[in-house]
Amino acid sequence: MRAIVYDRYGPPEVLRSEELDRPAPSSGEVLVRVRAASVNRSDCAWRAGDHPLIRVLGGVRRPKRHVLGNELAGEVFALGPDVDGFATGDAVFGVKAYLSEGFGAHAEYVLARAAGALAHKPVNITFEEAAGVGDGALNAMTSLERVGLRSGQRILVYGASGSIGTAAVQLARDAGAHVTGVCGPNHLEFVRSLGADQVIDYMRDDFTDRRERWHVIFDAVGKLAFRKVRGSLAAGGYFIATDGMSNFVTLPLVTRWAGGRRVVAPIPRYSKENILRLKELLESGRYRPVIDRVYPLDQVVEATRYVETHHKTGNVVLAVASDQVHEPPGYLPS
Repeated sequence: MRAIVYDRYGPPEVLRSEELDRPAPSSGEVLVRVRAASVNRSDCAWRAGDHPLIRVLGGVRRPKRHVLGNELAGEVFALGPDVDGFATGDAVFGVKAYLSEGFGAHAEYVLARAAGALAHKPVNITFEEAAGVGDGALNAMTSLERVGLRSGQRILVYGASGSIGTAAVQLARDAGAHVTGVCGPNHLEFVRSLGADQVIDYMRDDFTDRRERWHVIFDAVGKLAFRKVRGSLAAGGYFIATDGMSNFVTLPLVTRWAGGRRVVAPIPRYSKENILRLKELLESGRYRPVIDRVYPLDQVVEATRYVETHHKTGNVVLAVASDQVHEPPGYLPS
């Protein structure tokens, strides 16, 4: 099978196409023929290897895993033993947990846990849309669950036009919250169309200079520090950080000296429950996928460069499936 691999940390140019053996599913796994996969912030961070935590978890000198991609959509090609709920040929979408499942979706075939964040693809969206929708949505879903966002509360989403940001705006709107979206001037009307009650152009207006207060400030792009935004939080409010470990140094001090205002940095919960909830939102039309660009698999370097401009709207997707179609072999023993 064709796959995009990397065997050293570095810029997007370390990625290359290579032929690998097609994996076989073990107990509880399905083998998915990938139609589309996303390129997201996590792919870029693990490929670059700039954060010490990534080196600890993913390989100190060289990456332990060589194929990136944790969001996918495709068709079930084969079943391992003890798999319920799926059959060969089923159209599916989902997200692979980084540490327990690894990556692997930037390839023509990938293994996924049947009991994990994998579900039947909604019929009202394309494979490309399904491939780009999971990671941002489940990140935002986990974060909003962690802070207990409820109807009537005020939330500000910083970076509202990105993958996590577009998800947070829609999920917060669905929860009945009053949503303020902060983004660039070219995306103001788009973010409003997702359900934001108010939009702020960050290039012309610093929201921290306003006298407004929010119950939740969600930094969806990992660029804010708690010390900058805490004055814009209501008493007992939450700052949701997505910048890795940078804000964790404030955690021991927050509840003692910041008027009960708290920093949270939830680990995304890639669960069956959450992917099924997302599926229902998609099918009902209460959540809409946002795809900026679709690249062919062999243009993964160009796709990655674009993601790293930090100016994408929603998600960037790779069209993976080759022209050659294989007949699903059905059950494969472990």
